[in-house]
Amino acid sequence: EVQLEESGGGSVHAGGSLRLSCTVSGLTLDNWAIGWFRQVPGMEREAVSCISTSGGKTYYSDSVKGRFTISAATDTNAVELQMNDLQPGDTAVYFCAAAQRSVLYIWNVPGAWPYWGQGTQVTVSS
Repeated sequence: EVQLEESGGGSVHAGGSLRLSCTVSGLTLDNWAIGWFRQVPGMEREAVSCISTSGGKTYYSDSVKGRFTISAATDTNAVELQMNDLQPGDTAVYFCAAAQRSVLYIWNVPGAWPYWGQGTQVTVSS
């Protein structure tokens, strides 16, 4: 059974940083993609970033490019999202998701990802 667990959420002031971690079990990270999404109550789930664990190609939404960095540690089966220069608009519940590499063509479509974690809250105050 594939399971994903997020950690590292919290509250920071604008300009601060947080590092989220997604620990994956039930699969080895070879040949998979791991994505990060976020959701504000009442809004659609939004793609943030993803990484191909084979080759390490990364993808970012325009809203976080240059501020967030995604990385994978295959020895620990974990994917991290380093978030710098956080702004109030980044406040959301952040979810990680897993899918086979074919998802990369449509990585920003939440419905294309079959496996999800429970989410972790990130709150950024001004």
